[in-house]
Amino acid sequence: MKVLQFTIPVAHDKTIITQKDQLPHFYPYLHRHEEIQLTWIQQGNGTLLAENSMHPFRSGEIFWLGGNQPHVFKSDQSYFAAKSKKNVQALTLFFNPMGKLAPMLDLQEFKKISAFIQQFSNGFKVAEEDMAEVSNSILRIHQSKGVAQMIRFIELLDFFSTRKTPQPLISGARLSAVNEQEGIRIGYIYDYIMKHYDADIMLEDIAREAHMTPEAFCRYFKKHTRLTFVSFLNEVRVNEACKKLADRSYDSIATVAYNCGFNSIANFNRVFKTVTGKSPRSFLKEYEQVE
Repeated sequence: MKVLQFTIPVAHDKTIITQKDQLPHFYPYLHRHEEIQLTWIQQGNGTLLAENSMHPFRSGEIFWLGGNQPHVFKSDQSYFAAKSKKNVQALTLFFNPMGKLAPMLDLQEFKKISAFIQQFSNGFKVAEEDMAEVSNSILRIHQSKGVAQMIRFIELLDFFSTRKTPQPLISGARLSAVNEQEGIRIGYIYDYIMKHYDADIMLEDIAREAHMTPEAFCRYFKKHTRLTFVSFLNEVRVNEACKKLADRSYDSIATVAYNCGFNSIANFNRVFKTVTGKSPRSFLKEYEQVE
């Protein structure tokens, strides 16, 4: 049996760590680490789950994740198929502002950068108009060493501190910190839901998977996510529906609805509007106009 960790150690041999990944799919388990993480998705698509919030991701997009923020880049299920030839690629930058960088960030000259880092502990998605600049900076940092790498890293932080305020990945306050055992358990629950969202998941089913009574599971899930099981499941389903609508891989909205676990088009339309604030047709129309 594979032993999972919720808090993943990141190598501390350098102040700035870069990591190039080329794999069949992204690491599939909810986890956290002390370091801030800036990930450029070079190839791949799926759902970023940051604490209790979901964000579709696709090639080219870049995400900033706060230190100790539970997260997982969950590749779409097609990446896990037995005969899948798909792969993902990403370039990630890790740094800990509370570690070796702390004395530098305490300097008066870094006051604006430090304020930016503190302000966005909830993480954010890099704006589309900034993706080219930021991806080039990440690549230059990855290809550099020593003083040159540090200079380019500082230039990137300075760039972020001068941009317009990005939209945080989560709204409101961060979720309460959890220990290792609870983090692994919540991660398993999230994983089960995201793998079976297209099926008729009953409360009794998920409670049994978590080895709890339905009543205990409801209390546990709400305590650790601030969401009910049904609202979280609906958000997962709507998130997947948005990706399918955007990909135009289905012949009708009704087909998307049924393939995302909804038992009627009326229920799908109602839940979709509750989660996104717009109807499926309006979402599709707006997406086509953006393209």
